[in-house]
Amino acid sequence: MLTEKELIYQIKNRVLVVLNNIKFLKVIKIQEEVSSKDMGQIDLLIKVQTKNNEKYSLIFEIKTNGQPRFARMAVGKLKEIVSQNKKYYGVFASTYISKETVKICLDNNVGSIDIGGNCFFNFDSVYVNIEGKPNPFPSKNPLKTLFYSKSSRVIRVLLSNPKKAWFIKDLSEEAGVSIGQAFKVKEKLLEEEYIKESQEYELKKFILQKPEVLLNDWTKNYSYKKNIIKNYYSLDNVKKIENKIVDYFNLKKIKYAFTLTSGASLVAPFLRYNKVFFYTNGNIEKIAKDLNFKEVPTGANISILKPYDEGIFYKLQQIKNVIVVSNIQLYLDLKSYRERGEEAAEFLYEQRIVRSW
Repeated sequence: MLTEKELIYQIKNRVLVVLNNIKFLKVIKIQEEVSSKDMGQIDLLIKVQTKNNEKYSLIFEIKTNGQPRFARMAVGKLKEIVSQNKKYYGVFASTYISKETVKICLDNNVGSIDIGGNCFFNFDSVYVNIEGKPNPFPSKNPLKTLFYSKSSRVIRVLLSNPKKAWFIKDLSEEAGVSIGQAFKVKEKLLEEEYIKESQEYELKKFILQKPEVLLNDWTKNYSYKKNIIKNYYSLDNVKKIENKIVDYFNLKKIKYAFTLTSGASLVAPFLRYNKVFFYTNGNIEKIAKDLNFKEVPTGANISILKPYDEGIFYKLQQIKNVIVVSNIQLYLDLKSYRERGEEAAEFLYEQRIVRSW
């Protein structure tokens, strides 16, 4: 990762490449780390002259992290400075600027640029828009790490309790993870602006603010196939199979939960199906033997899933004396299931999930 001074140097060079390609624009002054009474501390100041001999001061706020949370703080500072003079133009700069950050800048009439070459300038007669350049310093811990095993427990808790404000200790206990793990996830969620902190308490609580975006991002990084799956066949029809499963698990007192088509048929009953899906933390081979299910390589009408993480059993729901995974887990599974799963997922989303938000 670049130091702050190295980043300022690289941003300056990248800006000059862009500006020098504008024939009617002339760079007349460059200053790094400027301090003044009017503007305070400025990372980079570049003065230019347009074809109409108008002079503008491009004021750069440069951050090593270009995520939305940091962009908003920088944009706030730039707007305050620019409001003092019509010939000031604020620009947010970083190593890499995401589409979300670009939108924040656009909404506030602030320019943007990163060292990869993505940029947006719009002042006087100048308009430059370059996008699609890759991140030269991709994170070693990309967004998808939010949705790994124990980290996903925190996400599941937040999405299942979308209106609740949390202290980090309470969240860690509810999710069954360490305070350190919960804190790391919280920091990442703050960076991406999925949550916001309350100012009402000395120890800050935080609450989910973009559940639909967070859930959508999770679906892109999830597949029900990440669980251990064993496929079986039975001569019985699906309803008889499901009844046998419920009776068996109630008798044995083993944890289970229906999902996919079996879950959707109870939670959002409009789907015809011919295959049973359920999770269990029990011994799959013994369960299958006890229920007289035959393991098959093809043509299965029963899939038994061993959860990749115990968080899958969070917020189980009981419907007609049958245990089903939470609506959030059911949605995730259905979205990754090709055989009409997406249609059932959208029905569940509109009828159950959105209404809880």
